Amino acid sequence: MKYMKFYVKSKHLTLILLISVSIITSGALQRKPPVDNRRNQIGYIPIDGFVPDEATALKIAEAVWLPIYGKKIYNKKPFKARLENGVWYIEGSLPSSAQGGVPYIEIQKKDGKILKVMHGK
Repeated sequence: MKYMKFYVKSKHLTLILLISVSIITSGALQRKPPVDNRRNQIGYIPIDGFVPDEATALKIAEAVWLPIYGKKIYNKKPFKARLENGVWYIEGSLPSSAQGGVPYIEIQKKDGKILKVMHGK
């Protein structure tokens, strides 16, 4: 009789164990990988745009010009910046007696997009 009770109990334990494993594995198989929704979200946009002032525009201009034209851009200082219709127009300066061109860049105020980069001759 004792053997019979143990057999019945172990049969129940085995059945419970099999059901538990089935539930756990079926749940794991049906799980979807996490979705990255950040690409679909607008995100934070500053009220004054990402390039809100002249100082920021000048820093971006230097950061863009330096790898392209090298340290010689600093010979074209002071850099002049003006804002028109949401676009920063920044260019270097030349003494009146000097010949050559100056670095020039256009940066969109709202998102910092570089619209144009060039150097005069």
